[in-house]
Amino acid sequence: MATQSVRRSVALPKRLVDEVSSVAPPELKANWNRLVTVALEEFASKRRAMEFERSMARMAADPAIRRENDVIQREFARVEADGLLPEPSTPVVKK
Repeated sequence: MATQSVRRSVALPKRLVDEVSSVAPPELKANWNRLVTVALEEFASKRRAMEFERSMARMAADPAIRRENDVIQREFARVEADGLLPEPSTPVVKK
């Protein structure tokens, strides 16, 4: 299935065009459509990551979620070492 394109016309400050042109990778310098697409994809990805981090911070601060996490942690603490061999004790060196 082909990707649909939407045409948009934007006015960019010359300073920004010059700066982007100077730092763009060689494969994107000559193709502004691709350069803008890559830049907008990176922007959207960073915004999604920031929103995810904010959501996680809100969850971490939520008292109900913290209580449930404490319950789960206590339940797993009893069995977290099941099936594992105990660590060998450190030998005592006599002088």
